[in-house]
Amino acid sequence: MSWLYLGIAVIFEITVAIAAGKAAGFTNLRWTIATLVSGGIATYFLSLALLTFDVGVGYAIWTSVAGVGIVLLGALLFHQRLDWRKALGIAVVVGGVVGLQLSGVA
Repeated sequence: MSWLYLGIAVIFEITVAIAAGKAAGFTNLRWTIATLVSGGIATYFLSLALLTFDVGVGYAIWTSVAGVGIVLLGALLFHQRLDWRKALGIAVVVGGVVGLQLSGVA
């Protein structure tokens, strides 16, 4: 169940990043509310996942998987450039997450 909680936390963390970008420095009320509510939900589900995961490992997985998701969605939805350096960075992050998983977490 902790992996499900972590997955939900990742989805809402990605939502935070997208909403924060649209909030225009918290001047757009709707996107500001979306940012804050998504952040609260992401943190709540992360806290549930951390009942099982080591804090450092769970947090590292949460931030890295969300970061990769944000980069990929930025390329797909907002036509941001995804070059070989970003792809290499994503591969390194994925390798790190796999390494954390192989370390015997949850």
